Amino acid sequence: MKPIIVATDFSAAAINAAQYAFNMAQAINGNVLLFHTFQIPVAYSEVPLAANADDMMQDALTEINKQKNDLLYLSDGKTTIDVEVREGVLFYELNELCKKVNPYAVIMGSQGTTAAERIIFGSHTIFAIKHLMHPLITVPLGAKFEHIKKIGLACDFDKVVDTVPVDEIKTLITDFKAEFHILNTGKQESFNPDLIFQSGLFQEMTWNIKPQYHFITHKNIDEGIIDFAEKIDIDLLIVLPKRHNLIEQITHKSHSKQLVLHSHVPVMALHD
Repeated sequence: MKPIIVATDFSAAAINAAQYAFNMAQAINGNVLLFHTFQIPVAYSEVPLAANADDMMQDALTEINKQKNDLLYLSDGKTTIDVEVREGVLFYELNELCKKVNPYAVIMGSQGTTAAERIIFGSHTIFAIKHLMHPLITVPLGAKFEHIKKIGLACDFDKVVDTVPVDEIKTLITDFKAEFHILNTGKQESFNPDLIFQSGLFQEMTWNIKPQYHFITHKNIDEGIIDFAEKIDIDLLIVLPKRHNLIEQITHKSHSKQLVLHSHVPVMALHD
């Protein structure tokens, strides 16, 4: 089976992400693990911490099992749903769970009205995008999984042979029988022999998944990537947090210019 972990906080965005994950699991014969963490508040004056921990655990279990039961109404009878609740910091506990489960993907919901808010929500998610070594998909509120026909990769062709996880991308393309689109974010007017050499090597590495290349021309590369991904109906946009500054740019107010995305493009962060 291909386990998909859904990190949930029971918000509308998280509920939507769980449904997205469940439908994805059905498409690839996978299974779903709903995961929630809670933290004990720092200061309690008269209430015993142990009692509050027990109450919080029970409340979390009630909520997560309700979310599980809601998803089971959509079940095809083959896709299983497990739940796990832990006390602790989200990233640390999620990372430990990933080491144990080795998930096909981790899925989290995103929310808000600006591009920055809709692709990431809160410091926990952006920290996970940067540091979680397992594939992480952020799902905008309202995005529904119907199919993944087109997968895009934002790529600048800088040291791609050493930094692009080609095997993981090939697995995605194969599993979903998707088209592969490379959104080239380099500077067209600049002649760089090394980049040409790197792009040639990359073409050799990916020839069997038949990539289609697109050069993005935009005064703000990151806005251009999002706009173009929407224009050609990309279903899943892959970004490489260590190789491209998409995440950094859109979460910085001076760069985002309060972008509003009218369509929803789930974003997958992959690490080399």
